[in-house]
Amino acid sequence: MSKKPKNAISPTRSENYPEWYQQVIKASDLAETSAVRGCMVIKPWGYALWENIVNELDDMFKATGVKNAYFPLFIPLSFLEKEAEHVEGFAKECAVVTHHRLTQTEDSLQPDGKLQEPLIVRPTSETIIGESFSRWVSSYRDLPVLINQWANVVRWEMRTRLFLRTSEFLWQEGHTVHSTAEEAIERTQMMLDVYAKLAEEYLAIPVICGQKTPSERFPGAIDTLCIEAMMQDRKALQAGTSHFLGQNFAKASNIKYQSDQEKEEYAWTTSWGVSTRLIGGVIMTHSDDDGLILPPKVASSHVVIMPIIKKEKDRAMVTEYSENLVRELKEQKYNGRPVRVELDDRNVGSKNWDWIKKGIPIRVEAGPRDIAENSVFVGRRDQSPKQRQSIPKDQFVKQLPEMLDDIQQQLFQRAVDFRNAHSMEIDKKDDFYNIFTSEDEHAIHGGFAHSFWCGSPECEATIKKDLAVTIRCIPFERPKVSGPCIYCGKEGKGRVIFSKAY
Repeated sequence: MSKKPKNAISPTRSENYPEWYQQVIKASDLAETSAVRGCMVIKPWGYALWENIVNELDDMFKATGVKNAYFPLFIPLSFLEKEAEHVEGFAKECAVVTHHRLTQTEDSLQPDGKLQEPLIVRPTSETIIGESFSRWVSSYRDLPVLINQWANVVRWEMRTRLFLRTSEFLWQEGHTVHSTAEEAIERTQMMLDVYAKLAEEYLAIPVICGQKTPSERFPGAIDTLCIEAMMQDRKALQAGTSHFLGQNFAKASNIKYQSDQEKEEYAWTTSWGVSTRLIGGVIMTHSDDDGLILPPKVASSHVVIMPIIKKEKDRAMVTEYSENLVRELKEQKYNGRPVRVELDDRNVGSKNWDWIKKGIPIRVEAGPRDIAENSVFVGRRDQSPKQRQSIPKDQFVKQLPEMLDDIQQQLFQRAVDFRNAHSMEIDKKDDFYNIFTSEDEHAIHGGFAHSFWCGSPECEATIKKDLAVTIRCIPFERPKVSGPCIYCGKEGKGRVIFSKAY
């Protein structure tokens, strides 16, 4: 009988994927639950990862002409009421402020000072930003307006999970105003392309770009575009959305301009956003049963140097060697930015495994034997913990960017191969229902079903009710073929992607 391998994370992915996810976050010290129900504390290792994502994305936004601004956290209730479909979509998730002070009674503090108008704690900012835009825009010469804000958002979720769904989370939301529908539609697609680039080139997450069905659109939007990724439990994660809002919000917020023909026109607007949910996507795309794995381009740090000191007489020599190595590595650049290096000089035997669980791309040990050979002992997080090798120090320093690039590419290709292995064309209803049905609540099943859909919202809703499976997107790139709708059998033009999702 073969001996079962030991893993750093328990349970494993195959034993209980949702609990494995929680344990990876705990072991990697990314975040923890807060005393406030449904909220999270993002710890330094996790926040560094978010900062790196922000830095890359912010540069890409600015390259398209977008500028950053900030708008109020509180939104008057009357603002949301102006756009009926929008408020209906968010009503059940809104946190509402009704008082502006507390009064001390004999045994407690009580709300006091009732507001004349309730304030909504920002669930999204189309309405409050629209009010500003209505004052900023008066002529076609004022357009386009290209604004982004980095902020927090509150959506009162009943069932929460760290990074994936919390009552408060961090995100960016972009908002633009244009003089024509064509220009707004072009911006909607442009920003989706930015998100796809971030996901694939930086997070090493392969995504499918497409269009949401009407039932899955952002409330109040004319069209919603999205990127969809497959996690290791074969569920989909919506990793980013970009919305063409038409003139709906412009009319609600009275965003008008005088055209070059001296006619008063309503503007055309867009909005687009991604959030700390991306960190959940990184965890579930790349991590294994030993813990977190981070793509080098956004990793909290690239390399950890671990001095190995078993005898006190070696301390000065090993410390000097390690500190010099840190300085040499910090002089290197990767992805256009300085290499991020950790020095772990703790006198504990578990530090190698600590860094494996934290997902750092490269681990380096340096002890007396390595110093004697002017070398380092190197392990890569994308390889087995046992697969380590001795490399001449100067060679390692010089080749580090190349090594990081190789890890980045290996992680992306693994994810592509996994998605391809669990994507299938399904044309028979029985086969479709079987692939998404399991009596074991912890079983990993399903995947991406590429199937025909007749366009009927009734078929879409019934499948969702029966299987908790939704149409994730209508892919931009799909063969122009027809076939029977997977539910009713009527003609469907082109395949759509069905999946269970987060």
